This record gives sequence, C-alpha cells and structure tokens, in this order.
Amino acid sequence: MLPETVFTTRDLPASDRFEAWTEQLGRTHAPMHLSSERAADYRGHQRVIGLGEVTVWPATFDHLVFHRTPRLVRQSDPEVFHLSLLRHGDAAASWGRQQVGYGVSDFHVNCSSRSYEISTGSQPVTIIGVEIPRTAVGVPVRRADDVVGRRISGRTGMGALLAGLLVQLTSDTSSYRAADAERLGTVVGDLVTAVFAHALEAEPRLPPDTHARTLMLRIKSFVRQHLGDAHLTPVKIAEAHHISRSYLYRLFQEEGLTVASYVRGQRLAGALKDLTDPAARTVPIHVIAARWGFPRPGDFTRAFRSVHGGTPSEVRERALCRPDVDGAHTAVDAARRTTPGPHEDH
Repeated sequence: MLPETVFTTRDLPASDRFEAWTEQLGRTHAPMHLSSERAADYRGHQRVIGLGEVTVWPATFDHLVFHRTPRLVRQSDPEVFHLSLLRHGDAAASWGRQQVGYGVSDFHVNCSSRSYEISTGSQPVTIIGVEIPRTAVGVPVRRADDVVGRRISGRTGMGALLAGLLVQLTSDTSSYRAADAERLGTVVGDLVTAVFAHALEAEPRLPPDTHARTLMLRIKSFVRQHLGDAHLTPVKIAEAHHISRSYLYRLFQEEGLTVASYVRGQRLAGALKDLTDPAARTVPIHVIAARWGFPRPGDFTRAFRSVHGGTPSEVRERALCRPDVDGAHTAVDAARRTTPGPHEDH
C-alpha cells in the first residue's frame, strides 16, 4: 500500500476546524491566507499520498478563498508547481490582471513562486491536487512558468491521460506496494511534463466570455461574504473588483438579475436558514435580521413576507413546531426546497 495520511476537520471542535484546515493546506502546498463564508464550522477532508518527490492529494472542502501574497512568497517558497483536477464544483483564479475560470474536469496550474488569489464556488469542491518540484518538470523553467494560469482540459489529449492516472491512483491505493511510490511519482512527473509541453505548443486561447464568467464568480463570492454589511452597495462591490458600476449592472443583467435582487435574495435565504434552525430558536429575530444586513426590523419583515408569505415570527413558529405524525413537511420545508440557499449562485 502506498504511504498515505488522512486529515478531516470533523474530528475537531467546530471552532478549531478552519484554523486547522489552513495549517494543513499550508503544509501540503505553501503558506497562504485563507478565508471562507463557512469558517465558523468548516468541513474539509484530505488524503495525502506520497510518491517520492511528488505528492498527490485528493480533497473535498467547503467554499474557500486562497490568497498567496508576495510577502508570503518571499518568506517561504517550496518552489513547486501545483495542479488541481477539479472533480466537482467550480473555481476561479487570478494573477494580477490575468483571470481564469475552471469547471469539472479542468486542470488548474499554479506555482508557489507567484502570488495569486483563488476562489471556489459556493458549494463544496472536490479536487485531486498534485505538488511537483519545478525541477522535476522537464520543460525549461521560464517556459514552464507560461503554463501557470492556463485552463487545461482533463477530457482530451495529454490532460485526459494525466487525469485518468490520478483518478485510478487515488481510487484505490491498496493495489500498490510501498516500493511503487517512487516509480509512480516518476510516471506522474512525466505526464505533467507532457501536459506542459503540449500546452506550450498548442497555445490555446480562452473563449472571449471567460473573463466575464470568472469575474461574476468572484463578485458573487464577495457578496456572499459581505451579506452582513448593511452598507453593501453596487458602488462598493464595483470598487472592490476595479470595475465601473455600469459594467457591474451589465454582468448581472446578462444572467437575468439585478445587483439588488441578488443581494436581497441571498440575505433572505440566509435569514430563513437561521430562523428555521432549532439551534437558533432563542436568537431574537432582530438579531438574525441584522446578521444578514437588515438593520431595521420593519424593512426585514416586509421583505421577508413578500418572499415567504408570512412574517419571520410566523414562519419560525411553523418551522419549529412539532411535526405531525405523518411527518408532513411544513410550509418552510417547501420554501427551503424552492428558495435558493444563501450560498447558491442564481
């Protein structure tokens, strides 16, 4: 069996989970500043498989924003390339003005020697990560650096070969012997080299709408992380992403939304979740309202009733009362099934 360690946050108290996950990823790749809208009770699971100088790590984790700053690069640089095969969910990454979005079966390529910001989508993501020394990639370093930031398909060509190996390797490590680790590391390194070389020769061009999709993913992530800010305005959102307010409006219009409706919908969905949570039954309604960006109780009640057909107190009472003997769903159960959650993109 290959050498393997497992790390899961569920073994820790909720208050310690995010800090422990941050430390774990820092050890696996490189030190980073991490943030998440789920930090209060973070869920993450990672396996780390050692293949000599190459490390493969399948993982599933909640929403996360990775930020490696120039200062962190100067302080600690293991000089590795990182590849992530996205198995479930979506993500976006930026290196200064360069921005790329990723979907299922795409490879994300990164380097510990460069600063970056990566944001996953609102739902948990599953990846297979690879850490490989820059010196182990058989492409001149300056040329290899040009692959960083590219979106490489894991469905076709060399990318499909590497993806297939990683999926097979991580699905069952018991079929290998410990002595196979170094050899498998060499095979992974050879395929990474082939993927880099192919990408450099092909010079693929991203579709023209990739930038807009990536930007929207980052904007929605920003909004979800600042829903409690009663002063979250289109101006503030636009300034945070260095775009004009009119361009922000246009991005949302292309998805059939307005900025205000998206923010309002996310806030109301978050408030509904808290109001119908038995663990929060003693939290005053005005506190929940303020938590989700409604400082005036009257405004919250009117907005909530317009969407859910009842006042916050009425909906809470129906949700938290004892279910009938047939186990029928309450009106709030139905609302939960039809109302996008606070972490769902519209």
